[in-house]
Amino acid sequence: MAGMLAHGPYAEFAVLLIVSALAGAFAVRLRQPVLIAYIVVGILVGPAVFGIVTAHDEVALLAEIGVTVLLFVVGLKLDLHHIRHIGPVALATGLGQLGFTIVFGFLIIVLMGKSLMDALYVAVALTFSSTIIVVKLLSDKRELDSLHGRIAVGFLIVQDVAVVLAMMTMSALRGHGDDAILAVAGHLALRLVGAGMLMFVLMRYVLPWLVHAMARTQELLLIFAIAWGTGLAALGELAGFSKEAGAFLAGFSLASTSYREAMNARLTGIRDFMLLFFFVDLGAKLDFSTLGGELWPAVILSLFVLIGNPLIVMAIMGYMGYRKRTGFLAGLTVAQISEFSIVFVAMGITLGHVGVEALGLTTLVGLVTIMVSTYMILYSQPLYERLAPLLGVFERARPFRELAVERQGRAAGQPDIVVFGLGRYGARLMRQLRQAGIAVIGVDFDPEIVRQLRRQRLPVRFGDGEDPGFLESLPLADARWVVTTFPQWDSNRAFLHALGEAGFKGRIAGVVRDDIHGAALGAAGVERVLNPFNDAADYAARAFAAEIAYEDAHRTDAPAAAGTQSATPAQDPAAAQPAASPRAHAPDRPQETER
Repeated sequence: MAGMLAHGPYAEFAVLLIVSALAGAFAVRLRQPVLIAYIVVGILVGPAVFGIVTAHDEVALLAEIGVTVLLFVVGLKLDLHHIRHIGPVALATGLGQLGFTIVFGFLIIVLMGKSLMDALYVAVALTFSSTIIVVKLLSDKRELDSLHGRIAVGFLIVQDVAVVLAMMTMSALRGHGDDAILAVAGHLALRLVGAGMLMFVLMRYVLPWLVHAMARTQELLLIFAIAWGTGLAALGELAGFSKEAGAFLAGFSLASTSYREAMNARLTGIRDFMLLFFFVDLGAKLDFSTLGGELWPAVILSLFVLIGNPLIVMAIMGYMGYRKRTGFLAGLTVAQISEFSIVFVAMGITLGHVGVEALGLTTLVGLVTIMVSTYMILYSQPLYERLAPLLGVFERARPFRELAVERQGRAAGQPDIVVFGLGRYGARLMRQLRQAGIAVIGVDFDPEIVRQLRRQRLPVRFGDGEDPGFLESLPLADARWVVTTFPQWDSNRAFLHALGEAGFKGRIAGVVRDDIHGAALGAAGVERVLNPFNDAADYAARAFAAEIAYEDAHRTDAPAAAGTQSATPAQDPAAAQPAASPRAHAPDRPQETER
């Protein structure tokens, strides 16, 4: 089989991508995450089975870049303002689940006869749930904006911070014995302080200007994001941390900029593509001679993750005043371990802390828990209905915190209207809506327009409306209207498709400059089509007609009829008041097409 690909790495990569695409399609058919299929592909094409791919160094390099981009994107999502508002439940649930899993997981693994260092690494690995998989599943079910979805994302962020701290801590132990842990902890603290000061200076004085300059084109912004992530990853390794920690800090340093949603949307596809090589490389490196001996330990630990993690989340949330249903649905999101778990243990092998047996055990637990928990999340409602009678112990007699959330009604800052395209028309429309007391936000991909409107304290976002990944970051769930002012039909066609991908269920209005564009929008399902030129012309015509009618009624040289009196605008309803400017009169009805 290997002889068939004697033409070199290019042919091997072509076969690898084709096989991965087919396997991924099969996994999607089974409603499984594609990363499971990629690991299986790695096993099949690796030396353990067919030995098709021999370009191991090239695949490993791409795998490292994939992990770098993954952690960069995680850091990019950790906005400081969002961290402040995670809330007590996310923090308490995240830390409680971490502590429970580490302590009891460590004891179980030690009882299995593993070494203390292996037990520590694997126990820590069991605490991390897959943010990528959970967010994707909740997004597919349209539950990201639900109460349990928001809480789940909150404690997943706590886990993401914890995994990076764990990576930094364990990488700092490289080459040190157990007697040097305190010294290493001191050195780590100093390096953390130094890294924190450097990040503060960069985030305060350098990055805002630099990112704004790069955002002049979408392509340059993407290149800069990847360059910044890989650059700080390399610097992090040189500073004694790890590439993963450096990549995370690179993303975190950009998380408070106004361009993070645009960068995140652009990097999502690249992240998924590069992670393919990580999971393929992982599967190719699996040693089946070690996996056989880890089968029963993997089964025990999988049951611990699938049952223990949701139970501790339900217990904490029930104690804090949430209903059992909310705790159950949120708890299911931690019933698996993540790709970070495998990355973490793989880093331990690189540092010489653990052997390949720990990686095999972690990978088996990951495969089992990801596959099972995926179905648990997809069918969470039927599962809850069956188990609800047994879950009363996890609910207070009065779930006070959830009742308070319900009384708050709609989330603060939820817009009624979202305006895409903030040129002269879109910006003025947004201002007028704000003056009318309507909650509105605007979106544009021109950084100068975004900066100018933000100086006027208007709520605007930077991003590409044609990107479904970016639209998913916007608060569209409860928006009543979306207005597009994009001038080209091609842009609007891509925008409408992206809105559908993002699951928008509200009403859509479009602003056009010609009837052909308006007809195309109407045929595409846009409910209201506005033509500013026709509106302005109709308005001007009515204003001039009113002015002339008023002048005719008040001519000084026209003799008044005997016994009659000249009609004034106030006495004659048909006569209109003179308009000093077009702004004095609103048209009776804008020129529009409704469907």
